[in-house]
Amino acid sequence: MPTYVYETTDPSKPARRFEVKQSMKDEPLRVDPETGEPVKRVISGGYGVHVPGGSTGPSVGSVGNSCGPGCGCH
Repeated sequence: MPTYVYETTDPSKPARRFEVKQSMKDEPLRVDPETGEPVKRVISGGYGVHVPGGSTGPSVGSVGNSCGPGCGCH
């Protein structure tokens, strides 16, 4: 189950972030379940995925390829 980050939006109070585990099918929260303050879901860049032995990006001198030699995609 994914973890979502929410931030309070009351301009009269300092913003506060918290995490909630929710199903992807659940509607985003509108209020903090603990305080009742209005909230918005924070969109983040997510996490990178490390593949052992995988490509680290374009290799120097490669032409027309999006990854380096030996990546297995060509």
